[in-house]
Amino acid sequence: MRNRNTLFVGKVLLDFPVLPSTNLFALDMLSEGRPDEGTVISARSQTEGRGQAGASWESEPGKNILLSVIFYPDFVDTSAHFFLNQAIALAVRDLAAGLLAHPVTLKWPNDIYIGDRKTAGILLQTSIKGFRFQYCVAGIGLNVNQTAFSEHLPNAVSPAMLTGQDLDLHEVREDLLLCLEERYLQLRAGQTEAIREEYLRHLYRFDEPALFQRKDGHIFEGRITGVTPQGLLQVRHGQGVSAFDVKEVAFL
Repeated sequence: MRNRNTLFVGKVLLDFPVLPSTNLFALDMLSEGRPDEGTVISARSQTEGRGQAGASWESEPGKNILLSVIFYPDFVDTSAHFFLNQAIALAVRDLAAGLLAHPVTLKWPNDIYIGDRKTAGILLQTSIKGFRFQYCVAGIGLNVNQTAFSEHLPNAVSPAMLTGQDLDLHEVREDLLLCLEERYLQLRAGQTEAIREEYLRHLYRFDEPALFQRKDGHIFEGRITGVTPQGLLQVRHGQGVSAFDVKEVAFL
């Protein structure tokens, strides 16, 4: 691993016992100034953690990774904003895959799955001016040592559940920050095609027959064929290929 002093992600690291939300704390910092890029806000517990589309994020205190990173991706055109999402998701997958001898995939748009169970989620909150990002707050929740979850989270899983052993959260966090830096630098170097190809290679149910449900309740069979630069999921079915936004389609 590279020396921590040579990294910018996590060079400024604010660690708290508890916060309402690491993302909210980061957004408050941005409302008052311009923190260093790569600033990390980490907490052992959150009282108002959120996931995609307003869903809550549950985590047993002191058992998992809960953090947010501040980025200034002004080099990314907002018309192709999903490359930023892909890079962050790949970084979290890189970390999870390094912890386990199990298949780790990316469930569109940015959940991390071990088999058919979710081990991590990502929430990106951004500000845009014109066609460029002003900032991006990347919030990450990663199950690590938690072994019991609420009944309404039946598909949650953690490395500890699969191995029977706890991991050192400090070491896991350091490895995650390194993965985030490497993928972000790959994006900044303009390697978007490599990012896209790798995202699809690890995409959950990519090019496999699967059942989907539209938001109107209609169930259909199809195959995922890709994801647009704007983040729409492309699914081939009997009537052709349709592109879906988040919450417009669900996996069955």
